[in-house]
Amino acid sequence: MSTTQSERLRALLEPLVTSQGLDLEEIAVDSVGRKRVLRVVVDSDTGADLDQIADVSRALSAKLDETDAMGDAAYDLEVGTPGAERLLTERRHYARAVDRLVRFQLTEGGELVARILGVDDEGLDLEVPGVKGRKATTRRLGFPEIEKARVQVEFNRKDKTDMKEEEEA
Repeated sequence: MSTTQSERLRALLEPLVTSQGLDLEEIAVDSVGRKRVLRVVVDSDTGADLDQIADVSRALSAKLDETDAMGDAAYDLEVGTPGAERLLTERRHYARAVDRLVRFQLTEGGELVARILGVDDEGLDLEVPGVKGRKATTRRLGFPEIEKARVQVEFNRKDKTDMKEEEEA
């Protein structure tokens, strides 16, 4: 059975990432001109700060230097987090996105934009924003109903403490 370079790299690097308290989300080897770039995306339930990224980057670099996993040609190692508009593909991604607005592409067609209220093994509890002055509604969405889901960036969203202060005023 043949394995791809990404699969071999994942098998080599995932234990190191996990030992740092992070999840290995993605590995990609890309060619940029004459250079190769190894991109490693890590995350955790509480996010990953710059110190954690630096620590895991050093550990991965040392491990790669002691093996021939990347071959003899030069490459750059980039370690980062998924970013604000991340694609949700695993149950843990949905759990990390609780209280975030998400755009769902549905398997039966159509699109839904809603806020994740809760996650369990079967699916999601959502709050669908009201339109034209209507109140928000709740909806249940099972994982099999989701073709694709991506977190949406919200620039003007008030957090819970802002809303509480307005109610008290």
